[in-house]
Formats: sequence, structure tokens, C-alpha cells
Amino acid sequence: MGCPGGTALSFLLVFVPVYLHGAWSQEAGPAGQRKPFFERLRRLEEQAVARNYNLSYSIDARFQSLAQESQALALAVNQSQATVQGDLGHLKTWIRKTQRRSRKVDSRLLALGAALRERTQQLTRERKEQAAQREALSSLALDMRALQDTLAHLTGVVQSQGARLDALKEWLPVACPGTTDPARPGLPSQSSLELQGIRQVLRPSPEPLGPPRDFAGRLQGTREPPGPGGQRAWRPESLGEICNVGPALVFPNTSTENVVFLSPGFLSGLRALSVCSWVRTASGHLGTLLSYATAENDNKLVLHGRDSLAPGSIHFVIGDPAFRELPLQPLLDGQWHHVCVIWTSLLGRYWLHVDRRLVATGSRFREGYEIPPGGSLVLGQEQDIVGGGFDGSEAFVGSMAGLAIWDRVLVPGEVSHLATGKEVPPGAILTLANAASIGGFVRRVNCTCLELCP
Repeated sequence: MGCPGGTALSFLLVFVPVYLHGAWSQEAGPAGQRKPFFERLRRLEEQAVARNYNLSYSIDARFQSLAQESQALALAVNQSQATVQGDLGHLKTWIRKTQRRSRKVDSRLLALGAALRERTQQLTRERKEQAAQREALSSLALDMRALQDTLAHLTGVVQSQGARLDALKEWLPVACPGTTDPARPGLPSQSSLELQGIRQVLRPSPEPLGPPRDFAGRLQGTREPPGPGGQRAWRPESLGEICNVGPALVFPNTSTENVVFLSPGFLSGLRALSVCSWVRTASGHLGTLLSYATAENDNKLVLHGRDSLAPGSIHFVIGDPAFRELPLQPLLDGQWHHVCVIWTSLLGRYWLHVDRRLVATGSRFREGYEIPPGGSLVLGQEQDIVGGGFDGSEAFVGSMAGLAIWDRVLVPGEVSHLATGKEVPPGAILTLANAASIGGFVRRVNCTCLELCP
């Protein structure tokens, strides 16, 4: 839309020259004819002035309106800025409060973490104390069983002595020690000889019967009275005649060819183990009784003597390098002894029985461990590789009889019955009947009773 002022100005610029041209062309006309022209021009000028005034007034009004709108807009912007500033102030206050709360929460979390750690440590200590109490109770139960076995043995001895005493009372009224045989003057009669025999049997021993004063020593076997140096020597307790022990294996020398392979070995993983055998050494050292090797580790299960460092001790190895050193000094006397080594992954408990007596026990040995299957199990040699790598200095020299392996823990009563030849506990997974290969100079001997085995 065009501007009114501009249209009027254009009209004047076009119209005035035309009228001037007409006026000049009509100069010669009378003066009366020029008057209307100027009148019209004046009217046109007034109209143009009026239009320009209206236009200027409209522009001023528009500018005033725009100024008012600008002021309103500025006021609104100021109000908006004030509102935003207020919101920002509230936001900053909220952030500061949130930060303070976060610090408080962090402090509480740290305190809770410290309390949780302390509680966890306390629970761990309580569990250890409970485990130690269970271990102590288990050890006490084993000691009580051993004491019961000792008392049962002493009861049998007392009953036997009582029966012999009753027999002596029956003989005393009819027998006279000084009577001689009428057919052979000067010689004692038959009744006198029988009475003297009974007195010899009933002659009291130097150590009277009664409660054992050295209970720890009784657990490890019967001991002689102290000698001149104040030391006690081991005297193996007589377990009576032991028969039906099965075949015996004789290892005559330290040749690395003297080895016995048991097959099929362990068919499944073992979390408990009992190895029992009658053993007699012939060279004054223990050597290696048993060795189990796998491709992963050649010492998964080993019982070998530490003769060079600690004579009479044996290393009980499960998953090399973990081991326990066990005392087996009684085996060095060249006599038959019954040995049982027992282990369970539950709490890592282990026991060593010699001649049915508990001589060593402990815990935390390979707790939770499993002996893997599929390895090579040999007797008499220590394996450095699966099925080989033998060393003559670690070889066993002596005899083994009645060897058996269980995948469970034998209780003391079963160990006692096994050591006295009463019965073999059920469930053995390997025995000498599994001797699939006997190499070198090893001899397999069938004996009716243990005293007859070489």
C-alpha cells in the first residue's frame, strides 16, 4: 500500500508544470482567467498539507504505540528476568540443601559400611570359634573313643585275671607246693608243677593295672618305664594273633623297578579318603608307601618318608605343595604295625592311627579340595611323571599286607576292628587284589597269619 504523502507530491510535480505551461501559454489572456488556477493550486496545497499532517499524525501515533509496546515488553522482560533470577536462587538453595543431604547420606553410608565390615568380621570370628569348638568336640570324641577302647582292653585283662584267680582259689585247697611224687622221690609232684605254673601266670607285673597316668602316651602306644636318661622307649602293644589279612607284597631292595600299579585307580573324585595297611620296614627307613599322579600334578596324593631330614616322619601330600608331616617312628623297629591315614575335605580334618591308636590329628588341610580321578596309583615308588620318574632313594623296602583304600572316613571302631583282625569295613574301593602289575623283584606272598608273612 502506497504512502499518501508520496502520491500528493507526485501529483504536484506533474500537475504544477502542466498548469504553469498552460498559464504561460495564456499570458496574453485576461487577468481574470489566471485567478482560478491559483485558487485551485492553493486548495491543492492545503489538501496536500492536510494529508501530510494526517500522515505525520498517524506516524507519531504509531511511534507512540510502538514505544508503549516496547516499554510493556521491557517491563515483561524485566519481570521475567526477576522471575528467572528468583527461580535460579531457589534452585541454588535446593542444590546446596541436596549437597548437604548427600554429604549426610555419604556419612551414614560410610558408618553403615564400617558397621557392616565390623559385623562381618565378628561373624567370621564367631564362625572360626564355632569351627574350633566343633574341632575340639570332634577331637574330644575321638579321645573318648580311644579311652573307651583302652578301658575295654583293660576290662578284658582284669576279667581274664579274675578268671585265673578263681582257678587258683580252686587249686589251693587241694594242691601243696612242697609235695613230691611218691614214684619219683625228690621230684615235685604233678599238682605242684601245675600250681607253680599258675603262680607264674598270675605274677604281678612291674606296672600295676589302673587308670593310665600318661593318657597322651597311651594314645600313641604303650611305653616302657623311664630309663636312666629319663626317656621312654616305644613298646608296641600286642594286638594278638592277626590272621586273614590277605596277600602280602615284599619289596626286597631299592631298585626303581620294584613297583606295584593298582588298577583301575580312582574312578571318581575323592572328597574323603582312608588308607590302611599293615607295614613292616626292612631297611630302617620308610621310603614311599603310596603315590598318586595325574597329568596336572605328579603329587596329587603321596605318603613318603622324610628319612634324610626327619627319620621316622612321613609327608602326607594332597595336591602338591600342600602337605602335613606325620610321626611314624614306631615303624622303624622292623616289626609289623597297622597304619591308617584318614582325610576329609570337610574342615580339612585328618587323622593318623598306628596300631589302632590315634597318634596325630589336625584340620584346615586341603579344606573343600577334591582329589581328581583318572591318575596313576602305585605302591613302593614316588612318581615324578605319570607312571614313572622313580628314584631309588625314595623307594620302599619292606612288606605290606592287607592294604585297602576307602572313599570315606573310617570311624575309630572300624580302625580298631581292622587293626585287630576282627573285620574289614565295607565299601573299600581298592585293595591289593587290584594289583594289576607287579614289577621288578617284588614278591606277592599269601600268608595265613601276619606272623608268618615275610
